[in-house]
Amino acid sequence: VSNPFSMSDQKSDSRREFIRKSLSASAAIGSLSVLPSAVLAGRRKAAPSDTINLGLIGCRNMGFNILRLHMDQPDAQCVALCDVDGEFLDSRTEDVKSKQGSAPRKYTDYRKMLENTDIDAVVIGTPDHWHCLHLTAAIDADKDVYVEKPMANSIAEIEIMTKAANSSNRVVQVGQQQRSGTHWAEIMETIQSGRIGYLRKIKVWGNFRYGVGIPVVQDSNPPSHLDFDFWLGPAPLRSFNASRLHSKWRMFWDYGGGLLTDWGVHLMDMALWAKQVDYMPLSVSAVGGNYSFKEFAHETPDTLSVVYEMKDFVLTWDHTAGTETGPYDMHYGLAFRGDKGTIVANRNGWELKPETPDGKEATQKIPWTDGINYHKEHVRNFLDCVKTREKPNCTVENGRLPAIYTHLGNIAYRTGEKLFYDESRQKITNSKAANRYITPTYRAPWKLPVV
Repeated sequence: VSNPFSMSDQKSDSRREFIRKSLSASAAIGSLSVLPSAVLAGRRKAAPSDTINLGLIGCRNMGFNILRLHMDQPDAQCVALCDVDGEFLDSRTEDVKSKQGSAPRKYTDYRKMLENTDIDAVVIGTPDHWHCLHLTAAIDADKDVYVEKPMANSIAEIEIMTKAANSSNRVVQVGQQQRSGTHWAEIMETIQSGRIGYLRKIKVWGNFRYGVGIPVVQDSNPPSHLDFDFWLGPAPLRSFNASRLHSKWRMFWDYGGGLLTDWGVHLMDMALWAKQVDYMPLSVSAVGGNYSFKEFAHETPDTLSVVYEMKDFVLTWDHTAGTETGPYDMHYGLAFRGDKGTIVANRNGWELKPETPDGKEATQKIPWTDGINYHKEHVRNFLDCVKTREKPNCTVENGRLPAIYTHLGNIAYRTGEKLFYDESRQKITNSKAANRYITPTYRAPWKLPVV
């Protein structure tokens, strides 16, 4: 990747080599395997030389939550924090110091942080429009990366990140933690065993109140502790408004893709996994709009339905933002519909509901089985892979596919057209208007990375 902060450091290389050799036998990583509980609890206290040094870019909300889970492990510690909001940077520094007994170094510029050769791996928890710059720079700086989902805010950025990761020897884990989940693996095994018959339709939905943002507020001056120009980064210059800051940015196109790319990417990943999809949809169409909550600040649709034409099944996404009810009394989830039965699932668990032709069950019922979030397991998998150099549970390929699917759904909504996407050309073949959304225009002096 073309980056002015690329580096080669013998101290860093030798340290990583020691870390790789220091790990005793761990769980095997496979497409349907998960880490055994013995790896997740009761681990020995790590020696300092066995410890992975972490840096975090983006200290609020999910980024810090992921870092905290890393610090819960005995073989990881935080040595650096970076954020453009000085108030959060200071408070999170104190949080880290309180948790691990030592304070991390503070940075307001991620490029300076990446010059720190003591850092082995980086957690990226920034808004989506920053992910591409942060990941490619971290790879150039010879760091392993845990990047939050969705991988990026555009299809072109996703492809750049995928190429950068695959052309390096870095470990990159995408934060789709369901890939490390036991009950999700059980669902996939059940489907692939033929238990529900032929799987011909997958319905995905996510209804969340936060999807409409917060009540509209007037533009104002940014707070003194925030470098707002740096926060915008490659995004277009825009006035400051508190309704677009921090966790609210997801509902504005310059920084995120609304519920579809936020929650949808998690659930679409499970849908694609169930059918072992490795291709782009044959076509994508969408309908929706901003019909309600006019007093709330959001650009992304509050109501959306997307239909993906697949090779041998139908895949759909639905959301009604501002509500928290949905099919099967679940405000988010998936329904895997087969000829013999339907599997209904979300993070809380799953069940198999048989079809009953002539009053007889076509397959054996599976009662509700509880599940969990699996963030902790996903973090553990990343740390183990940093040491073993094995592929993590959610590779860039696993992150890439559902992210592109969700962006295509948003583009179909924004253009009002049925779209046909040519993966080899990274181009929508039937719409000039739609192709405008494939590659973002970066605001100077930021430049789209070249791999």
